[in-house]
Formats: sequence, C-alpha cells, structure tokens
Amino acid sequence: MMIDWDRVQDLRDEIGADAFAEVVELFLDEVDTEIGKLRLPNAGQNLEALLHFLKGSALNLGFTAFADLCHSGERAAAMGAGASVDLTAVLDCYAHSKSEFVAGLDRVIAA
Repeated sequence: MMIDWDRVQDLRDEIGADAFAEVVELFLDEVDTEIGKLRLPNAGQNLEALLHFLKGSALNLGFTAFADLCHSGERAAAMGAGASVDLTAVLDCYAHSKSEFVAGLDRVIAA
C-alpha cells in the first residue's frame, strides 16, 4: 500500500476541508523542493537530514511506502552507509505515491 487513505481521511476530518487543501498544497511544494535536493550531486552531504524531513512529511499525509524507504535510508545514512541508499528507488516511490495520492484526492475532498 503506497498511501494510507485512512490517515489521509483522518487528517482531513481533523483539520477540515479548507485547511486540508492548504496542507496538501504545502506538503507537495515542500516535498518537491526536498526531492529536488536529492537529485543534486552533493545530496549525500545532507542525506540523513533530507530523508528525515521527507519521512516526517510523508507520515503526516499517509505516504506509507515512501516514508518507509526514507526511514531505511535515513538509518543507513546515520550509520555512515549513505552511499548504499538507492536514491532512484526513493525518487520513483515518491513519484508513484504522489501520482496515486493526486488521483485519489477527489474522493477524500468530497467526503
């Protein structure tokens, strides 16, 4: 499961439809910015911090599979094995998760 739709629905219910739309927009903007940093040649210098931020953001909005990959990568980077982190898998997972999320967002907003 890439997206925890129960988490998404719970968040929408907790903060309301208007605030939820703002959170989604902010989340996607911030995560896209950080994803861009992972594509830079020097991403390894800040890999642990980048993956930590992405993991936390992903968990808040139900991006379960992406959060799991970020968590694994964060732990590897913390142990000095950042070079072993498969950034392509992280980037691909985010792209697929984002696509699935956006495709299913209408049913959450309409609820």
